[in-house]
This record gives sequence, C-alpha cells and structure tokens, in this order.
Amino acid sequence: MLYYLFDYINKIYSPPGFRLFRFLTFRSAIAAITGLILSLYLGPKLIKLLQKKQIGEAKKIDGPKSHWSKAGTPTMGGIILITSVVIPVLLWSDIKSTYIILILVGTVWLSGVGFLDDYLKVVRKYPNGLIARYKLLGQVLIGLLVGTVIYYSPQFAGVNTLTTVPFLKNVNFNFSYLYIPIIVFIITATSNAVNLTDGLDGLAIGVTTIVMLALALISYVSGNAIYAYYLNILYLPGSGELTVFVAALVGASLGFLWFNSYPAQVFMGDTGSLAIGGAFGILAVLIKKELLIPILGGIFFMETISVIIQRLYFKYTKKKYGEGRRVFKMAPIHHHFEMLGWPEPKIVMRFYIIAIILAIISLASFKVR
Repeated sequence: MLYYLFDYINKIYSPPGFRLFRFLTFRSAIAAITGLILSLYLGPKLIKLLQKKQIGEAKKIDGPKSHWSKAGTPTMGGIILITSVVIPVLLWSDIKSTYIILILVGTVWLSGVGFLDDYLKVVRKYPNGLIARYKLLGQVLIGLLVGTVIYYSPQFAGVNTLTTVPFLKNVNFNFSYLYIPIIVFIITATSNAVNLTDGLDGLAIGVTTIVMLALALISYVSGNAIYAYYLNILYLPGSGELTVFVAALVGASLGFLWFNSYPAQVFMGDTGSLAIGGAFGILAVLIKKELLIPILGGIFFMETISVIIQRLYFKYTKKKYGEGRRVFKMAPIHHHFEMLGWPEPKIVMRFYIIAIILAIISLASFKVR
C-alpha cells in the first residue's frame, strides 16, 4: 500500500529519494527490516498472552522423554510469524501482482488450517486436533487454486506447465495435463514436510530462513530478463515481486528464531509450520523450480522420507514377523539423533550446515550444467 503511495508522490512531485521505492531490491530490504521489527515487537506480547491463557504445548508421550519438560511452552506462535510477513508484504509489494496474490492467499489459508488444528488441540483439548482428512482437504484446495490459476492464466501462457530441470542447460520439463494434480501434491507435501521438521527448538524456522534466502535470489533473477537469459532459465515477467514476500519472510523468521531458539520460549505450531511449508512449495511452483525442491528443501525431504520409511518398514515386519521393527530409533530423523545421545542444539546446528550446503548446490545448479 505504501508502495503505491510513494510511487504516486514520486510521479506527481518527484521529491529527492522517493525513486528508491520503485526499486525491487530496496523494497525487499525494507520488507525484511519491517518483518524483523514486527516479529521482535509482537513476540513478547503474544508469548505473554499465550502464557496468561495457558495455551501451551501438550506432553507428547510418543516423543523423546527429554521433550516432556517442554510441555506447557506457549504454542501457536505462528501468529507472530505470519502477521510479521503479511503486513510488510501489504505495505511494500505490488499487491495487484498475480504472484503476490497467490503466495499471500496460499500462506494465509494454510496458516488458518494450522490455526484451527492448534486451537482444537491446545484450547479445546481434542487429542488429535483437526481430523486428518479435513486438514488434507484444506491443503488440497489451495493446491487446486494455485495450480488452476497458473494453468489457465494468460500471464503464464507458454510456460504454465513447464519447469526448469536442474543441472541441464536449456532443458525444461513439461508436466502437461498432469500439472494441476502435481501442484496439489507438491504444496501438500511441502506443507506437511515442514510440519514434520518442526520438532526441535529453532530447527524448522532456521532451515526455512536458509531456504528462503536462496529462493529470494532465484525469484529476483527469474523476474529479470538479463539475468534469466544469462543463466538460461525461464524468464517470468513479474516474478521478481516475490522477492519482497520472501524478504519479509526471512526478516520475520529471524525475529521468530530469537524466541524459538533453544530453549524455546514459544513454538510456532501448525499455525506457522503448515503456512511456511506451503509458502515454500508455492514459491517453487511460481518460479518454475519444482524439481529443485528435493535439493533446496533437502532437510524437509529427509525428514519426510524418514517417517515414510519407518512406517512402511514397521508395517512390513509386523506382517512378516508378527512384530514391527524400526529402521530408525525414532522418526522423524532428528529424533533418531536425539536417541543416539546428540544434544538438541548440536542436531539443529548440523542440520543448518547441511541446509546451507544444499542451498549452495541449488544455486550452483544454474551454472553447473
């Protein structure tokens, strides 16, 4: 909104310095700073409110015993995160952009699904929260919306079903008629993957920050004709505006990490994890980098695969031997390392290091081909 105000003032009066607000890089920096300040400001207030209302994490009997002491820690802190993203985006981005509309609607929608799940679990005391099929329905619906808009919108004509193939020069894969179902799967999968990763203090939000920093750069170059041509990637006019959203998310995430780092003062809950996971998937879809998700989001991918392997192997061995056996001591895989005796901060820091390496590989894939 302020973007339009300053742009109007610049066109009418041309005061010194106001031209800066026309530059994507400047608006992205301001969005990141705004998101950070908002997150740091809202954090203590919401934490205090959650404590007063006794809205805390329930004791997880099926989790590591070392986590039992975390019971009662304020949850639903994703409200801090999402609020600190939405406000800067509304202030500093071109909110008429199809890219911004889709990413905002998707993020807020999934945050709403997560909020309902958290509310039912911690306020209404439903053991399992929102019924799984209803949660899945919420994820599928937003996937259908994003996929349908991209598939039929004239803005994406010629590239709507294409995606860049990592490490291969001038090679794009066409999802064709399977595009919409694949987009539904991607957004649902990434949303749940971040949710599974959110099991240690600072883990999910820290990895998300690293991933988003890479996505900020990819969004910027995808919307720049010169850089896109130089890197031999799909040029997507207008996609650079996503840089403002990603920058706001990075700033808000750093602010939230201040309170969520070990020992956590607040958990994001599904309110935050479903939203940022969905945002990751939607961003990858919008900038046509769907096939990069397993690399860039390698930590999320690894966490999800560990759960799938554990469940499948347990069911297989139970059917074959009469008792279920496990590949990992506990899944998701971060709990496996906890059971091995690794301190929680060490696991988180090492996962950060892996995430940074994967982000570098993802960025390098644009030239190493």
